[in-house]
Amino acid sequence: MSNFAFTSWVTQAIWILLVSYAAFTLALAFLWSRIRKLAIPAHIPDDLFITVIIPVRNEAENIVFLLEDLDRQTLPAAQFEVLVMDDGSTDNTAAIVRTFAAHSKARIKLIPLPDVRTSAPKKRAIETAVAHAQGRLIVTTDGDCRAQAGWLRSIAACYIRTGAKLISSPVTFTDETSLTDHLQTVEFASLIGSGAASMSAGYPSMCNGANLAYEKDSFLEAGGYDGVRHIASGDDEFLMHKIAARHPGSVHFLRHRDAIIRTAPHRNWASFYRQRKRWASKWKHYQSKTPLVLAVYIFASNFAFLLAGGFALAGLISGPAFLGMLVLKCAPEWVFLGSVLSFLQKPRSLAFIPVTQIFYPLYVCFFGLAAQQGQYEWKGRKLS
Repeated sequence: MSNFAFTSWVTQAIWILLVSYAAFTLALAFLWSRIRKLAIPAHIPDDLFITVIIPVRNEAENIVFLLEDLDRQTLPAAQFEVLVMDDGSTDNTAAIVRTFAAHSKARIKLIPLPDVRTSAPKKRAIETAVAHAQGRLIVTTDGDCRAQAGWLRSIAACYIRTGAKLISSPVTFTDETSLTDHLQTVEFASLIGSGAASMSAGYPSMCNGANLAYEKDSFLEAGGYDGVRHIASGDDEFLMHKIAARHPGSVHFLRHRDAIIRTAPHRNWASFYRQRKRWASKWKHYQSKTPLVLAVYIFASNFAFLLAGGFALAGLISGPAFLGMLVLKCAPEWVFLGSVLSFLQKPRSLAFIPVTQIFYPLYVCFFGLAAQQGQYEWKGRKLS
């Protein structure tokens, strides 16, 4: 095959991928738009009891703020408990929790975990907590998160109204103060929106353990983390896939602003790299074909755009042709991300969508390859 013929073939493949990607992104925007805001009833049935599980390790700087948020919940304190699972903290996290629990109106209990090495410490923390949980509904979040006063009430309302076996709720970042903060907000909005859209379509692919709820019975029926306990990440998505396989149509996204959980963006490259590498490591372990195919497709589409840029710089693609590819890639993303960011109350981050679109193809390809290395880190621990 001549160089011209090869270039022509690759260019056609790029066009096909980018046209399909534009249609795919517009489909996400449509699926996101049809998720309606939930009406919150004035009264939550007294027989609904919730267990909030918070796995922590060295969260002395953050945990008291989350506990204060839980103390302010509009859901009556008699209808939920909080299990803080301390995974070998070397700071004074445990002491802070005990002190706060002593005067809190909420039922807060600290449970120390054994100092035994494991490849998936967060899964171990959640499984241990579920065994202690008295709630019919399990809600998980992280020690560095912030919750609004109506958080648990909105989750309870969604559960009552939908009968969902698993509820995924929105996560975003606290107030942004730098360019990198805004870039993370936009990137994270794309993940939240894509996961919500996939649930709207009936093929759940992504969720976030910082704001996840599921029936205790459904967790046990699915075998908890059996089969994926050895994988460092995926305490959220693997469980969702298992529950969705047993109960099709039972996974819902809660689109309500009271349900939004906020956490601080990463302030240094090293922590951002470790987290995203750990997340990307899940792709090759998916048993459900839908998220695996999506991961490969997103990687291929972003790689195709990078390739188009390289061809344009080399003079193998004309300027107008590359501009057309750019519009195909970016215009639908703007529509989709703009809608998600508006819901998340992040109007200032809208202006950073174009900057994110420049870096995102590099980001996807880089972490898709970096995740093939077998070792990860969480809270100062090496995992594999």
